[in-house]
Amino acid sequence: MQDLQGLLHRTRSSALCTFSQALLELGLLDSGDLATLVSPLKFPGHGDEHALVSSGTISEVDYQRARAYMVRTPEIDAMAFLIQPAALACFPWTLAQHFHVLPLGMIESVLYLGSATPLDRDLQNQVSVASGHITALVWADKADLTNRLAHPSAPSPPPAGLRSALREIGLADPTVAETDVQLLLTKALNELHASSGPQHVNQANDSSSVIQLVNKMIADAYAAGASDIHIETNPGDQISRIRFRKDGDLENYLSLPFALRAALVSRIKIMSKLDISEHRRPQDGKINFNDYASIQLELRVAILPTHDNFEDVVMRLLATSDPIPLRKLGFSRRDEAIIQSLCDRQFGLILACGPTGSGKTTTLHSLLAHINTDIRKIWTAEDPIEITQKGLRQLQVNPRIGVTFASAMRAFLRADPDVIMIGEVRDAETASVCVEASLTGHLVMSTLHTNSAAESVIRLLDLGMDPLNFGDSLIAIVAQRLVRALCPACSMSHVLTEVELDALALDYVHGTALPAATARLRLLDAGSADVGLPTLAVSLREARGCSRCGGRGYKGRLGVYEVLENIGGMAHLIQARAPTSEVFALACANGMRTLRQDALEKACAGLIDLKQVRTV
Repeated sequence: MQDLQGLLHRTRSSALCTFSQALLELGLLDSGDLATLVSPLKFPGHGDEHALVSSGTISEVDYQRARAYMVRTPEIDAMAFLIQPAALACFPWTLAQHFHVLPLGMIESVLYLGSATPLDRDLQNQVSVASGHITALVWADKADLTNRLAHPSAPSPPPAGLRSALREIGLADPTVAETDVQLLLTKALNELHASSGPQHVNQANDSSSVIQLVNKMIADAYAAGASDIHIETNPGDQISRIRFRKDGDLENYLSLPFALRAALVSRIKIMSKLDISEHRRPQDGKINFNDYASIQLELRVAILPTHDNFEDVVMRLLATSDPIPLRKLGFSRRDEAIIQSLCDRQFGLILACGPTGSGKTTTLHSLLAHINTDIRKIWTAEDPIEITQKGLRQLQVNPRIGVTFASAMRAFLRADPDVIMIGEVRDAETASVCVEASLTGHLVMSTLHTNSAAESVIRLLDLGMDPLNFGDSLIAIVAQRLVRALCPACSMSHVLTEVELDALALDYVHGTALPAATARLRLLDAGSADVGLPTLAVSLREARGCSRCGGRGYKGRLGVYEVLENIGGMAHLIQARAPTSEVFALACANGMRTLRQDALEKACAGLIDLKQVRTV
């Protein structure tokens, strides 16, 4: 919509012209024809219209166009224009046909419509009353309007030459993929106005445009590599929006007319087998998208009530996939070697911690893939099963029927396991069973929602875990975050000065007892991977943006880790219930690289920029 605002500003800020100048500039008459007119035409009235049109000098269409051009009214091509669904939401097609105007789009609560007589103030007042919005009319050819209004479906994508002109106006969508969405929105609005409401639309067959719209939205998110779909509804006649989370950041996908918000949410509830009549309580469900399209995809759905009885929807895409090899997760060489040796243990407890969406389950499956051999029996209890592996016996948790993590753990212990992976330690019962299993000859892996490895120790003790057993069973805790990786095609390098390197070294040792000189050596070692730098030099890279990364400067995501090992007196601190600061200090003394330090080393290696380091 910004481009349309720019067009309006340019046209209306231009100087007005006389009627004869308008005819000349539009090419409706040449200078010779103008010279034969009895008197110069400035601001024609009703008599001038009859004189010019009846004499055949210009047509009535040309007359109306010239009048609009005089006051710099924008022009649009009614046959090629792609209508914004927001316009049809407040000005349905039946009204458009009645008033012979074409709804175009909304800018700051102003509804723009195409008309063959844009200077008709009576018409403008009538459509304002009918729509309940402030309106503005732009010029469109009368014959094109008639043809377009006779065919409610939107036009096919315009050719390349016309797309640039439509893009300048701002309401046309230049990409074919997005045009498909706009077409579905327009069809869905027409179906909604012709039906009795959103329930009728959702009870239609598979050809319903609302159903097709939801399917396309999910398919587009899957194709774009999005991890989540966010549908954010707004009260009144405000536009709702749909956003995709890609590489950790939210990006706009679609603006949803208010008339469709209830139908869309209802359709998702139906697909998730949830109660469509419930609007006050949160609801959780799942969608097996393979039932609706040939895509192996499961979605975890959360319906969250907001004010005024509206509901937001968040869908997590869980594409069944193979585990990522351990070497590709982003572990440093040192941490990777430690992790490989630790997961080869025969018994004990390994935890992955971090916030939601930080890749904890992915890390555990990579560890399982490393030890998944014919000589081991591995059971997993997950909610939901996001990654599948050949050889693993995987159980889907279902609390509604009593299948919890704790009950699954007890069942596994009767099934002769070697390795057990529990999706999450949520309560004292699950934590206790995990520790008991790890002390009786089983390797147990699980996840925890905490900020750091040291905090995880205290969190588990607060859950009621026996400190003596926990101190004996713990092998390691892996804390992690996901950051956006730089696009390798366009990132720009900057060699640090000595002053900048010293400042980076001080940032590296922040909160630890590590000497700045040691930090400097570590950063130099990490930066040695950047080919072409002189000896003892470090460079940092910055995001720029190119066609390969969509202009964002980032492509993909990378893990940042800290690995706390239960060595060097750590078990004693756990059993003594030492505070987090002491656990953290001992872990650093034992050689743990903190999340901050691992991120800074990756920045010096040219994998991420300082902006991503700050997010850690």
